[in-house]
Amino acid sequence: MTKTNTKTTTKPTTKPAATVPPAPPTLDDPLQEKATAAAPVLGPYDQAVAAGEELRRRPYAASGVIPTLRQHAKGRMTVWERIDVIKDEGTQPNVFYQNWGKNLDGASLITAVVQIGGRDVALYGHDFTIRAGSMDATNGRKLANLIYLAGNRGMPLIGMNDSAGAYVPAGIGGLDGYAEAFTALRKISGIVPSVMCMFGYNAGGGSYLPRQGSFMIQPADTFFGLTGPGVIKSVLGEDVTPDDLGGPKVHGASGVVDLTVADEVGALRTAERLLSYLPNSNAVAPPVWKTSDPTDRPTTEIDVMLRKAFNSPTGFNTPIDVSIIIERICDHGDYFELQPDRARNAITAFGRVNGNVVGFVANNSSVASGQIDVDAAFKIARFVRFCSLYNTPVIFVEDTTGFLPGKDQESRGIVQAGRAMLDAIIDLRTPRILLILRNAFGGAYAAFNSYATGADIVLALPTTRVAVMGPAGKEYVYKTELKQARDAAA
Repeated sequence: MTKTNTKTTTKPTTKPAATVPPAPPTLDDPLQEKATAAAPVLGPYDQAVAAGEELRRRPYAASGVIPTLRQHAKGRMTVWERIDVIKDEGTQPNVFYQNWGKNLDGASLITAVVQIGGRDVALYGHDFTIRAGSMDATNGRKLANLIYLAGNRGMPLIGMNDSAGAYVPAGIGGLDGYAEAFTALRKISGIVPSVMCMFGYNAGGGSYLPRQGSFMIQPADTFFGLTGPGVIKSVLGEDVTPDDLGGPKVHGASGVVDLTVADEVGALRTAERLLSYLPNSNAVAPPVWKTSDPTDRPTTEIDVMLRKAFNSPTGFNTPIDVSIIIERICDHGDYFELQPDRARNAITAFGRVNGNVVGFVANNSSVASGQIDVDAAFKIARFVRFCSLYNTPVIFVEDTTGFLPGKDQESRGIVQAGRAMLDAIIDLRTPRILLILRNAFGGAYAAFNSYATGADIVLALPTTRVAVMGPAGKEYVYKTELKQARDAAA
């Protein structure tokens, strides 16, 4: 009997593919569970890409729902919403130094390059939903990097300020951060223009930094200042509201801010419009626009206004609203006034003539006879210096009986203010024209872009009077002769 060995073979077992648990029942199919596809297995490359995407999203979602709702409850937008308003539609911000700070969440400050009006613009914004937008050493370096980039590459700078100041837990690092940003912004001053929007509640360094910029815009229901009302109460014992201490009415009248607006969207739109008059840097001219408004267009409205003024009983002393003249000179009557809430006896504005950006400096005789006081002189000086730095021609429109005299003006430093204005006009290196409407008396004539101070062209209407002083001055200069004549006549 032969014994046979039988060899048994077994099939190798295979591990079933991983599957996702069946989907739960639905209203359409409540009794059956649905099979689902196998979950993909990520390789090292896909894992790295997914981790990178998570890092990219982290600053956008760092604040969370509750802080965002709190921001909205105050009537304020988040920093990302503000960026979305000001950037060109259909473009995306190029966020720089995105994952910055201990938690790689942006560290309460966003820096980016965005498209505004088709131009590259450097932009920063405090994220108030994270640490109240406060500044530490890393934020200061991050902001300084962006500012230097703007200066080196010839990009205008936009600031969206919404910061409680230095981050106290960081100790002196918060002060170092501000100092580094201060230094960077000062070094690019005069190289690229900057526009600063003030949002929320800013104190300390959050106020100093934006005032280093070229222009400031402040909406209603915002505050910025050296300290808040709480500190004023504890140090001086005074009760004061944020609006009375550092609101837009206060800063608009003092000239600390250049423009006040109704809300945040208004501030961003105003910044966008202001930017359209500014060059990218001091190396180029401001943007030139095509225009359908001919330069030889009649300006009969000016003639009608002047005829009415001079034919009135007050004649040469009749107030004239010079803004009407500026409007008729500019293309399509469109101009952009700066510091309209300060020193209304002087007007400073940007406009376009034949598509070219021009600065206007005008005495406004409808307010205080157009006399130049301390505030008007400083207002004019600052604007003229900006035009000189950024290649903007200036048209001066003169109608003034002189500098405003008096004890108050002397105690406030009218001599120093007048000197600042005179220095700025003498130093002006762009083309400039003087148009004399009516009165040009005394030192105001000599200082207000006369030929002697560098005017390229001086134009005068037939109604012009140029003199050392007004007619009333004869009573002082010829007082002896007049007395003798009156005595003889008696």
